[in-house]
Amino acid sequence: MPEVIIDVALVRRLIDAQFPQWAHLPVTPVAVSGWDNRTFHLGAEMTVRLPSAAHYAAQVEKEQTWLPKLAPHLPLPIPQPLTMGAPAFGYPWRWSIYRWIDGEPATLENVADLSAFATALAEFLGVLQRIDARNGPPAGAQNFYRGGALAVYDAETRRAIHDLQDKIDPAAATAVWEIALSSSWQAAPVWVHGDVAASNLLVREGKLCAVIDFGACGVGDPACDLVIAWTFLSGASREAFRSALPLDDATWARGRGWALWKALILLAGHVQTSDFEAARAQRTLNEVLISA
Repeated sequence: MPEVIIDVALVRRLIDAQFPQWAHLPVTPVAVSGWDNRTFHLGAEMTVRLPSAAHYAAQVEKEQTWLPKLAPHLPLPIPQPLTMGAPAFGYPWRWSIYRWIDGEPATLENVADLSAFATALAEFLGVLQRIDARNGPPAGAQNFYRGGALAVYDAETRRAIHDLQDKIDPAAATAVWEIALSSSWQAAPVWVHGDVAASNLLVREGKLCAVIDFGACGVGDPACDLVIAWTFLSGASREAFRSALPLDDATWARGRGWALWKALILLAGHVQTSDFEAARAQRTLNEVLISA
């Protein structure tokens, strides 16, 4: 399939044709659009979100189905789907319109108290994990196996360790990985967000105010939602996060494994292409290898 160009002109045509009641509202790009989807403002109170590739397309109907069911139980706002659009004008997938949530993606600069932020996030995830997960979407290719077994990425991880052996401690990385693989979630499946990254955590007035982008959500092992303990938190804030989200040591070890896998594939992918991304992945990898 040829590359799909997702721009303001396409979104304007889609809105005008399928939702003429909003044809008078301006369409503008958001400041930070993301990778899996392209996002645009629709007026001041809505956003349009379009999958950027076929392997993200299944996320649309999943979010449309499940976010309205999860939202009433959660202590912070999450995206509110308003309607779903259809393929048209050469764009081949379904797409969504959401209510706009005000806030900025979390950074170390805009979070006022990182330990309080970590505690609020842990409390959110704890509530999410207690929501009835029966009939929820299981881990699989549609959400890149978030909530599933780490073993699906075993070959990829070991290959990255081998390829990066001159840049990392391969023995230490292998030890972290093998400990992560040595256990599995033994309780009933729970809801997972699937991509708890700083870019999906909104901050307003220094505090966590919303959690967005549930495209990788599903039910299964909550270990995948612990990655932020190494990618964004450290020291006291990591301890606050762990204390407020009481999971057993084996689950935390699997979470560390998820963080290791992500850092390795990012470093392997960017070591020759982006000094900034490679450095960020290296920092996460250092955190993973020096701290449990």
